[in-house]
Amino acid sequence: MHAKPRFILTIIVCGGLVATLTAGCGHRIELKATGDSSPKPIVREIVRDEQVPLVIDSVNTTRNGSPQNSSLETERRVLSTLREVGLFSRLGDMNAPEPPAGEKFIRARLLFDEAVDSHPSDVTWKSIAIGASMFTLAPFIPLEYDYSAHMTLELERWDGRVKHYESQSAGTAHYKMFGATPLMIDELKGHVTESCLTALMEQVVQDTAFYTASSAPILDRPIRSVSVKSKRSSITPVPVAISSGK
Repeated sequence: MHAKPRFILTIIVCGGLVATLTAGCGHRIELKATGDSSPKPIVREIVRDEQVPLVIDSVNTTRNGSPQNSSLETERRVLSTLREVGLFSRLGDMNAPEPPAGEKFIRARLLFDEAVDSHPSDVTWKSIAIGASMFTLAPFIPLEYDYSAHMTLELERWDGRVKHYESQSAGTAHYKMFGATPLMIDELKGHVTESCLTALMEQVVQDTAFYTASSAPILDRPIRSVSVKSKRSSITPVPVAISSGK
């Protein structure tokens, strides 16, 4: 007679536990608006003979002001976005050799500045509250993870002229206690990075004419010769008479 109520109670407890864990693992990502921008970069069609190659010279990354090892994923995403734009004849990463000196090409440098704020003080006291309630409050206490990025792209033309482009984006991941996973953070970073790259490419395509092969000739850079003259003493030598001992 007592087995049935216990069985029902067990089912209720298990159901409540599953519901708690399910609700506590949810998250959503909010990307802050950064002005008018299209979801994908604009594509400009130019004549094939007018296209020049582009080689990535450097990708520097900082996080909260501290230098970081550059991510290969960031470099791949930059190349992928440039490929979608279709402005350059071919693309080379940092390991690719530069074209010969007599060939027209673009040299690219990227600075990727990240800012991360996981609200540690806020998470601490909320974690204490969740622990004190034996995880009962886990599905109801919201947590936040902020991530922003600022990108600076420098493109140097074969004649030495340089164009600078900047973009920034930010987003927030709203999650519950059990939803703080590396996958959630990677998803947030992916959205913010994509927004920055799209804004950069929109600026680059506005200068399409600047990167065409006919926009500038190849400048000869002769080796400068410097003549070095020996210093001569300005003191006039004075003859000295040596008397003999006789």
